[in-house]
Amino acid sequence: MKRPTLCSRRHFLHANGFGLGTLALATLLKQEGLLAAPVKPDSFGQARFDLTPKQPHFPAKAKAMISLFMMGGPSQMDLFDPKPMLTKYDGQKFPGEIKYDNLAQASSKVFGSPWKFKKHGQCGMELSELLPNLGQVADEITLIRSMTSGVNNHAQGLYAMNAGRITAGRPALGSWLTYGLGSETEELPAYLVLSHPNGLPTFQGEHFTNGWLPALYQGTVIRPTEPRILNLDPPPSLAGAAQQRQLGLLQAFNEEHLAEHPGELDLQARISSYELAANMQTAAKEALDISKEPQYIRDLYGVDNPLTADYATRCLIARRLVERGVRYVQVLNAGQSWDQHSSLITSLPANCAATDQPSAALVSDLKQRGLLESTVVHWGGEMGRLPVLQNDAGRDKWGRDHNTYGFSMWVAGGGFQRGYVHGETDEWSHKAVIDEVKHYDWHATLLKAFGLDHTKLTYKRNGLAASLTDNQGAKVVDRLLA
Repeated sequence: MKRPTLCSRRHFLHANGFGLGTLALATLLKQEGLLAAPVKPDSFGQARFDLTPKQPHFPAKAKAMISLFMMGGPSQMDLFDPKPMLTKYDGQKFPGEIKYDNLAQASSKVFGSPWKFKKHGQCGMELSELLPNLGQVADEITLIRSMTSGVNNHAQGLYAMNAGRITAGRPALGSWLTYGLGSETEELPAYLVLSHPNGLPTFQGEHFTNGWLPALYQGTVIRPTEPRILNLDPPPSLAGAAQQRQLGLLQAFNEEHLAEHPGELDLQARISSYELAANMQTAAKEALDISKEPQYIRDLYGVDNPLTADYATRCLIARRLVERGVRYVQVLNAGQSWDQHSSLITSLPANCAATDQPSAALVSDLKQRGLLESTVVHWGGEMGRLPVLQNDAGRDKWGRDHNTYGFSMWVAGGGFQRGYVHGETDEWSHKAVIDEVKHYDWHATLLKAFGLDHTKLTYKRNGLAASLTDNQGAKVVDRLLA
């Protein structure tokens, strides 16, 4: 008797070819050992790549990373790097040379910070009054005040801080980490990106590109609103018993077909993949659902506060993801929202009001769960700002131009120092003058926190061994590490 036709072949391929489970098929099969042996060259001499967990070059504390990337360039002298000289000479002509990015709105007037600084924690770290919540976790963070990348524009700054060089098309940091270490989960992507409801930052996919690494290592973007992953649920017409009957019939067909082809391991693997993909779909829904988080956690992050709700939700999801074995999570802002060429006096406090509490809560929450020691939390952008006024058209329009010769960022957990301030800029917060940390030094140091030697984490490209630091003379800054 001819078997009933549930759907056409075309319909079946369309329905399944774009599903989350099908996209994950190769990875899931590999992780379950159903597809192939461990990574080795195939019969044509080509290497095969996967996300199975890999041993680092040496023992290390860091296993996962959450990057809170602030595209646009947060103003270091208004947030992290207090300079009395700016206050003293506020409104007077800057005595040195300045390299402007926007000459049309340039000014030589010193712009003293409108906000006060005070010391926090046992370490006495000085932070702006715009960051009261970060002050509460000052004893957990390393504050780097001497970052440089040496380029004065957003694109090149992003490429430098995120991918190692100032040129486009290179793999992002998250891709290198997943390439080097694989994943600790079989049910979720190794590299996830949490975007803002208003869209991705400027240069969009460059933030999470795999570059010339295999596509397996590209970041996976999660939608900023529900449903955060599409097509996890069956259509209403198939939900419940109807879907179970269909899957049951499919299982019966598969078992019959397998019995007719004994010893076909690939066939068995493909059948097993349906169950694995279903597990992943269930895990993704659970990981992205914060509805069961207790109220004290929601309050800690600020989930129910309209000012912080979005960023709080995404920081909380980021914690849930690394808790479940995801290797690298990026939390991104929209556009260049920290790029305050004008209206800094109103827009910078607004940015801080939205992100300060959730960022600090993430550190506190990871610590109370015993996860901070193995999770690196990074906060920073691609550049800082200049000490002089830009757009001198009234106080409400004042801003600051770009500066990549001395800016700040902070990092917590994963084997980094606690309650430590590294490096200094000059008296104007213009250029790094003590313990400069170049962007590639930062990358070399971060990789060491994960147990990876930046000179050995390489990928053969055009016959050459390419790396994140890529023969730029990068040095590990051991004082950043505990």
